[in-house]
Amino acid sequence: MLALGVLAGLSVLSLLAYGYLSWDSLGLGPGETEATRSGPGGELGAGAPGSQPHIIFILADDQGFRDVGYHGSEIRTPTLDKLAAEGVKLENYYVQPMCTPSRSQFITGKYQIHTGLQHSIIRPTQPNCLPLDNVTLPQKLKEVGYSTHMVGKWHLGFYRRECMPTQRGFDTFFGSLLGSGDYYTHFKCDSPGICGYDLYENDNAAWDHDNGIYSTQMYTQKVQQILASHNPRKPIFLYIAYQAVHSPLQAPGKYFEHYRSINNINRRRYAAMLACLDEAINNVTLALKKYGYYENSIIIYSSDNGGQPMAGGSNWPLRGSKGTYWEGGIRAVGFVHSPLLKNKGSVCKELVHITDWFPTLITLAEGQIDEDIQLDGYDIWETISEGRRSPRVDILHNIDPIYTKAKNGSWAAGYGIWNTAIQSAIRVNHWKLLTGNPGYSDWVPPQAFSNAGPNRWHNERVSWSAGKTVWLFNITADPYERVDLSARYPDVVKQLLRRLSQFNKTAVPVRYPPKDPRSNPKLNGGVWGPWFKEDEKKKKSDKSKGANKQKKNKNKKKAN
Repeated sequence: MLALGVLAGLSVLSLLAYGYLSWDSLGLGPGETEATRSGPGGELGAGAPGSQPHIIFILADDQGFRDVGYHGSEIRTPTLDKLAAEGVKLENYYVQPMCTPSRSQFITGKYQIHTGLQHSIIRPTQPNCLPLDNVTLPQKLKEVGYSTHMVGKWHLGFYRRECMPTQRGFDTFFGSLLGSGDYYTHFKCDSPGICGYDLYENDNAAWDHDNGIYSTQMYTQKVQQILASHNPRKPIFLYIAYQAVHSPLQAPGKYFEHYRSINNINRRRYAAMLACLDEAINNVTLALKKYGYYENSIIIYSSDNGGQPMAGGSNWPLRGSKGTYWEGGIRAVGFVHSPLLKNKGSVCKELVHITDWFPTLITLAEGQIDEDIQLDGYDIWETISEGRRSPRVDILHNIDPIYTKAKNGSWAAGYGIWNTAIQSAIRVNHWKLLTGNPGYSDWVPPQAFSNAGPNRWHNERVSWSAGKTVWLFNITADPYERVDLSARYPDVVKQLLRRLSQFNKTAVPVRYPPKDPRSNPKLNGGVWGPWFKEDEKKKKSDKSKGANKQKKNKNKKKAN
């Protein structure tokens, strides 16, 4: 009890030391919000809740599974801990192992194999984006009267103007188009000499906003402005995709104060970045309360993929890292916080996937899901809010037909059902199957970060027998993937391979085009942005049509 008291005291001191505003410091009593006193413009009761909830989806970048206070991290996250404790923690929640795949699945409700984005990420120089024939979540919410705003990282392609966030359903956009960049200058080099500016407001470079402000704080200020200017009587969808805690590892100096004792420089910087992110989410929550949104809001928090140990992230005790289909790459920190929840302060251990937010949020918004949209997500609101069973029994983690093939993979190893050279992963009920090249597969315990530089001596490593290309785990009993059961349960392996084969029959071709030299920011005023001009294509096609007509006329004259 004494130890608990000391810890509680320390947590209070840490809040004060961080400079956090207390929710009580706004002068709000229990259950009272600023809206019950005055809304924007001082109107009494301007924030009376409507039937359609305000939706705030916060997506962190590269946050490791262990990197939240309630998962035992040494990094303090008092805001996330409080919001999660008062809401519903998602402890069987899955995303994709990299940026673009998770974002595409969130915004479409579809697996990667059904959008053509099943390989890697969209690179800055690729003429590629989320296919335009996919209906997006903000488009569906706009249909039922929502104001839709995006702040933060897009990373779903921009080579054509039609690919931009404002063309995909968002009323406004403020943020970056690429996957990463400098947190202060907003510049990004894709390769030597291929560098450009990457901060946008709607469809134009936001040079006016380039005041050297750290992006986490700058994005939070933008969110506060949006909430202050919007009428809380009208439903709003806010998609806040923070850049943090993705590399490069940068943070304002004051956030290092509590982490001087961390010797590993990457872990120390990462901790400071996460501390700043936690404070930012606190300030977003305060703004929701101040401007009258909170009582009728649903706040969803999620990481886009697992952490990268070499860049300070920790997924312990899970196996693997970002970029892999081990649990450390795809099992994410996630929770829902809302006054509208029925079972507040609970833990959901039912199967939930990032594609599920699409149908769940559209249903909550009183929208309609078209019958011709082939979704892979499920409406899981009753699962989260009321503790009911999840309608989801399986997850296709992915099938990537062009990833580096496993040398010893074969149809024979897949019982003639599946070529095990192909990288794939699937979850069905308690079982998880991986095939092909699984990628970085170490367990990286906390003591691996004890030294100034990366130290793999502390890592737990498994040397598989030569030629292995199939793994089977009971994830419910063995969430850390320590006991491979593929040899013990060949019938289960065959069942999951058949399910993989069924999914593969529905896959669309992979979209992964080569670099386009026209993407160089030097050709676009020093800015990363759309470079594919539809007019040029039309002119070329018109010229070719004209040339064909001339040829036909000449041929006719010759025939005459």
